[in-house]
Amino acid sequence: MLRGEKKPYERGADVCRTIPEGTLLLFGKEVDLKNSEVLYQQEEFTQEIMERDYDVKSGEWYVEDGWVVGKNPEMCPGMLVSKADYFGNVMLELTCTMVAPSTHDINVMINGSWDDVKNERSWAYVTGLEAFWHGNIGFEKSPKYDLTIANGMLDFDPTKEYRLQFGRIESTLFVVVDGKLAFQIRDPDPIDGNLYGKIGFEAFASWWKFRDVCVKRLSYTNVKEAYVSEF
Repeated sequence: MLRGEKKPYERGADVCRTIPEGTLLLFGKEVDLKNSEVLYQQEEFTQEIMERDYDVKSGEWYVEDGWVVGKNPEMCPGMLVSKADYFGNVMLELTCTMVAPSTHDINVMINGSWDDVKNERSWAYVTGLEAFWHGNIGFEKSPKYDLTIANGMLDFDPTKEYRLQFGRIESTLFVVVDGKLAFQIRDPDPIDGNLYGKIGFEAFASWWKFRDVCVKRLSYTNVKEAYVSEF
């Protein structure tokens, strides 16, 4: 498939988004979000549902008015980790917001794992909003943290609800916030998505909450990128 048809001029920020038809454009890939397989979906939570689907590994996690709330004042990850595995090319999406007076660090993971011996996160892809020390949207690869990216493009409002989408296709990772692509990155040595499949939620010296969770196995097409001559 060749992607490069002539289009009316648009600003880059308008092109790099999840378009209304539910298609996400990535490096050499066209992702069909609308027809991707739903592996898990939960809109509102009860304490029983949270305890059924997730394990509290660290920090304090509880349900309030349908939201799962994570609270951890310590300078370390407070983790809630799925009991189920979601293997392969998956995307985690959720609605999230801060709990006052906290103002930073909404963090989630995919293709993750937990080391019960060390009692800490092991292999995982992690992203965060208003995180990475200086108010960035960021990404890191656990446990070595030798692949990291961050940018300060989001004008974060701690009182606002955000729709966060964090996904992986083969070696490409991406983050979408409120329908706009925040970044994509290629991992030259990707985590084996057939071995590591936990999703998780992290409060790092923060207090935040989430609901409307969905995990999808992504449907996509490989495409050859091309520009159409403009002159």
